[in-house]
Amino acid sequence: MTLLRTQLGRTLRGHRLRQRRTLRDVSGAARVSLGYLSEVERGQKEASSELLASICDALDVELADLLAEVSSGLRGPDGRVRPLAAGAVAAGVPAETADAAQAGEAAVAAAAETLVPAGAPEPALALVGATTRAAHRAGGAVSLAA
Repeated sequence: MTLLRTQLGRTLRGHRLRQRRTLRDVSGAARVSLGYLSEVERGQKEASSELLASICDALDVELADLLAEVSSGLRGPDGRVRPLAAGAVAAGVPAETADAAQAGEAAVAAAAETLVPAGAPEPALALVGATTRAAHRAGGAVSLAA
């Protein structure tokens, strides 16, 4: 199983790279240090909910959308949770971290592009109604439906 912080970091980096923004730009907008944001993107630091909200605001990404994307990324192509690689638990380092570094940022951005893999099961909860930041600011209603 991939660690949550690793998948969160990959997904955040993918959004930043697709927007062609630098760590410096996003860290300034999110009011977090460049080094800390880099560690979050690399899955080395756990991000608090407040920090995630701030980064999402800086990237103009809904937190709920980010979490849905992370959730689908934690599942394999068959919709099942991916197992940990051998030795990764004992070492405390996810095997995917080294692989992602070698694959390069382009591969990370391409992997983050896929929001829902083919054949993935339907989520237990779904956002219903306006889900964009602009709609939310305009008073649009968002509710959860099972």
